[in-house]
Amino acid sequence: MPPRLDAVVIGSGPNGLAAAVELARNGAEVLVLEAAATVGGGTRTAELTLPGFHHDVCSAAHPLGILSPYLRTLPLAEHGLRWIQPTASVAHPLDGEPAVMLRTSPDATAAGLGRDSSAYRRLVGPMLRHPDELLAEILGPAHLPRHPLVLAGFGAPALLPASVLGHTLFRGERARALLAGCAAHAILPLTRPVSAAIGMLFLLTGHVETWPIAQGGSAAIAGALAGYLLALGGRIETATPVHELADLPPSRVVLFDTSPDQVATIASPVLPTRYVNRLRRYRYGPGIFKIDWALDGPIPWTDPACLESATVHLGGTLDEIVASEAAVWRGAVSDRPYMIVVQPSLFDSSRAPAGKHTGWAYCHVPAGSRLDLTDVLERQVERSAPGFRDRIIGRHVMNTVDLELYNANYVGGAITGGVTDLGQLFTRPVARVDPYSTPNSDVFICSASTPPGGGVHGMCGYHAARSALRRLASAAV
Repeated sequence: MPPRLDAVVIGSGPNGLAAAVELARNGAEVLVLEAAATVGGGTRTAELTLPGFHHDVCSAAHPLGILSPYLRTLPLAEHGLRWIQPTASVAHPLDGEPAVMLRTSPDATAAGLGRDSSAYRRLVGPMLRHPDELLAEILGPAHLPRHPLVLAGFGAPALLPASVLGHTLFRGERARALLAGCAAHAILPLTRPVSAAIGMLFLLTGHVETWPIAQGGSAAIAGALAGYLLALGGRIETATPVHELADLPPSRVVLFDTSPDQVATIASPVLPTRYVNRLRRYRYGPGIFKIDWALDGPIPWTDPACLESATVHLGGTLDEIVASEAAVWRGAVSDRPYMIVVQPSLFDSSRAPAGKHTGWAYCHVPAGSRLDLTDVLERQVERSAPGFRDRIIGRHVMNTVDLELYNANYVGGAITGGVTDLGQLFTRPVARVDPYSTPNSDVFICSASTPPGGGVHGMCGYHAARSALRRLASAAV
C-alpha cells in the first residue's frame, strides 16, 4: 500500500488549487484529483466557435482575482499569469445618452453622474480609506472584525436592498444604473437585503484596480496556480473522476472543491445523516444562459467609450434591472434582460485572429432552464450597438443543462456556488463555527459554496486549507 498522503483535494477550480497550494506551502503532501482532462473548473479557455478564437468557457473578467488577499501573496506571474487592465472597469450604456463609466478615479466616475456626483463620493469615500483591510474583512467567514472601524466604512448601506439604496441615495438614473449593474452580479432580486453590499463591493474593486482579464484567457489563472503547486511538490491527476470514497488514495484529510450535493453523495458513508440532509437542502439559485461570439470587428457600441472597458453591463435603468432580476426568481425571463458582456480581444490580441474579435455574455435564467435566448441577448446588445449582428461570424451557446454537464458544481446552471442572501451569506453550506469543516474532522469543503462565495479569488480554498492544516497539526501531536 502506498504511503498515506496528507491531503487529497477533489476538484481543480481556483478554490481547489488555492487550497492545495496553501497546504503544500505549509509542507503538506497534496494530491489534486480532477475529473476533466484539464484543470481549471470555472477558469478554462477553449476554441468554442471557430479555430483561432479563444473563449473563456466560464469566468472572463476578474476584479476579485487581481485583488484577492490570498492570490496576491503567490508568485503567479512566475508561472505565466499576466493581468491585462483596460482603462475603465465597467461601461453601462443607457438609451439616448452617454454610457456610465466606472473608472479607477472616484472623481472621474462621479463626474459622469451629474447631480449625483457628491452623493456617489459620499458612498464610496469611506470604503476607499483602507480598501485592502476592508476586502480582507469581507472575503472570509463570519468573524470578530480585525478592523472594525474599517468595516464600519462599508456601513449600514450594505445591508439594504440595492433598489432602496439606489432610490434613496441618488436622484438620477445614471448613478442608480451603475449601482444596479454592479449589484446584479449577486444574482439576487435587487429588492432583497444585502444586495446593495454586492453592488458596493464591485464599485470598491473598480476604484482600487481596473477590472482585468487574464492574458491568453482565464485558463492562465488555473495554469499558474497548477504550475506553482507542482513547483511546491504537489501532484495533479486529471481525467480522474471521484464517485465514492473508495476512489480516493489514503490521506489524512480530504477537501471537496465541489457542490454540497456532491459532498453529500461521495462522503455520505462518513457523515451524519442529519448533516447530509442539510447539505441536500442547500439552495443554489438561478442559472445563466451564456453565449460566445466570433466577430469580424469590435462590438459597434453607440458610445465608443464602451470600448475602453472589457466589461459592459446591459439592462438599462435601475428599475429595468430590478424587473429583469425579479422575473428570473419568478421563473420567467425578461425580453430585455440584465446582461454582462465581456470583450477580451479589445485588449488581448491572442484571443482572435488578426482583425477579428471575441465576445462573451450571459444573462440570468431560472434554474434548469433549457430556453435558447440567443435572439433575446443579441437584440439586447443591438439596443446599444446597432449593427452588432452583422459582425457575428460564429456563435456558441450554453444553457443551464449544458453548464451543469460541463461542471457538476453548476447545479441547475448556477455559477456562484449558491444563493448569497442573508440565509446563506455566512452560513454556507451549513451553519457551523468553522464553515469549511464537517462533522467528520477529516473532511472539509473548499468550494464557492463556502464563504465568501463565488468569484475567482481563491479565498474559499485558502480558508479551508487553514482549517485543514489545523487538523493536520492536531493529529500530529
